[in-house]
Amino acid sequence: MKALFLTNEYPPNVYGGAGVHVDYLSRELARLMEVEVRCFGEQKSLDTNPVVRGFPLDTSGYTCPKPLRSVFGAVQRCVDFNTTEITADLVHCHTWYSHFGGILAKLTYGKPLVITVHSLEPLRPWKREQLGGGYDFTLWLEKTAMEMADAVIAVSKETKADIERLFEVEPSRLHVVYNGIDLEEYRPPAQSSDVLIRHGIDPEKPYLLFVGRITRQKGIVHLVRAIEWMDPGFQVVLCAGAPDTPEIASEMQAAVRKAQEKREEVVWIEEMLDKPSVIELYARAAVFCCPSIYEPFGIINLEAMACETAVVASAVGGIKEVVVDGETGFLVPVEQMRESPFEPIDPKKFSRDLAARINQLMANPELQKKFGKAGRKRAEEKFSWAAIAAETKRLYETLVK
Repeated sequence: MKALFLTNEYPPNVYGGAGVHVDYLSRELARLMEVEVRCFGEQKSLDTNPVVRGFPLDTSGYTCPKPLRSVFGAVQRCVDFNTTEITADLVHCHTWYSHFGGILAKLTYGKPLVITVHSLEPLRPWKREQLGGGYDFTLWLEKTAMEMADAVIAVSKETKADIERLFEVEPSRLHVVYNGIDLEEYRPPAQSSDVLIRHGIDPEKPYLLFVGRITRQKGIVHLVRAIEWMDPGFQVVLCAGAPDTPEIASEMQAAVRKAQEKREEVVWIEEMLDKPSVIELYARAAVFCCPSIYEPFGIINLEAMACETAVVASAVGGIKEVVVDGETGFLVPVEQMRESPFEPIDPKKFSRDLAARINQLMANPELQKKFGKAGRKRAEEKFSWAAIAAETKRLYETLVK
């Protein structure tokens, strides 16, 4: 049996949880079967398992509005995915960027279509800021692909419930398979490097850490605003880059500038760091914070837990299935607007609640250690990639006769 992954993200072009998922799952599945990955970019590795084929894009002739270029570019590459002959037994798509490719493969090559849901476009209305009218196309594309797929994989039970509510997917075709973690890679490093000093972090003082993209979904602005209510005596390290839009970039800059006026120990690392550096930041942090307002799974919490770091996270989506409140960290409730689910009803209250839990944990090193050890244990017991790959292969076998 051979599986073909279609994805926009693949190393070295990884900027989110979906790319991390594809990277590790494809490698782990390759221990069990043949795997080919077709992705956006210049990657090429044809004599390996997984086979990797990158598909570049020339937008020099595009005269459409800028927000639409990524949408039309995705469609173009999805066509290109299919004009290269598909020899796999099934096609497995990741994120809406690849869905058109999966539709074409199912209809033209007759291949079973599998879709893993890393996020749902109806629950990310802020994407209109980034895509303009292209957002309406992504809504249609996601719905069309999901409802014709032979199997839909949700990365959490909460995401499964969202799919059942938003789409017409037969229950027999809907499955839950969690994200995973490489437990050998994500662990406290044996030796410390100079990564903290290089980025202006005082290694002698404890710090709170955020890692993620600057996007509405990740709730980063709410965390920055929470700094106002944080106790003194610790650093706040924001490893945050790749803003979705110029507007949210400006909003982030203004919020950080205001926070730094009141608190000197706010460090903003605007570049996307390499994996070893991020792992060391996780491991040496006193507390990790994930203030997401929408999160189907929240793999960053699992990364922090595997590095034995206590977590304070918002109680949304799949995060509630990863972080155990009072055992591996604290969960902070978010009461969200019905008409605007990406915005808390009372943003100031959410920020204050985040600060309160952060203060409680930062003041208790023993509790930090206890949560950190429990988090590592939970990662080991529940989220290994080997188990997730085996479960995925069993699902494939039901589709390929």
